[in-house]
Amino acid sequence: MTATPTSRRPYLVRAMHEWMTDNGQTPHLVVDAGVDGVEVPSAYVKDGRVILNVSWQATQSLKLGNDFIEFSARFGGVSHHVLVPGRAVLGIYARETGQGMLFQDEEGDTQPPPPASGGGGKPKLRVVK
Repeated sequence: MTATPTSRRPYLVRAMHEWMTDNGQTPHLVVDAGVDGVEVPSAYVKDGRVILNVSWQATQSLKLGNDFIEFSARFGGVSHHVLVPGRAVLGIYARETGQGMLFQDEEGDTQPPPPASGGGGKPKLRVVK
């Protein structure tokens, strides 16, 4: 019997985050705020989703773990602790270019595209299998 492999999502998030950072871009996560365990300021949730700037400059104590993404950040000038289970991450994209990656759920269904961010238009994401 073969063991169930771990999710690729946290590894891809870390890789895309590093690639965007190395290229002077600002990584943003698209998060399903309705997933159990998501802790984000509710005032910033729109249509059940929240866009989070996860650049090193916008976060404090950023941890891109296998099970959770965790950091502190300011929202409207107020510091908040943010906790995002890996399964709640719908995608990651660069604010400057809109390029990034969408993730699939456990059954392999594609998530719908994320809402437009406030950073200059709708992200241009594509599904990577």
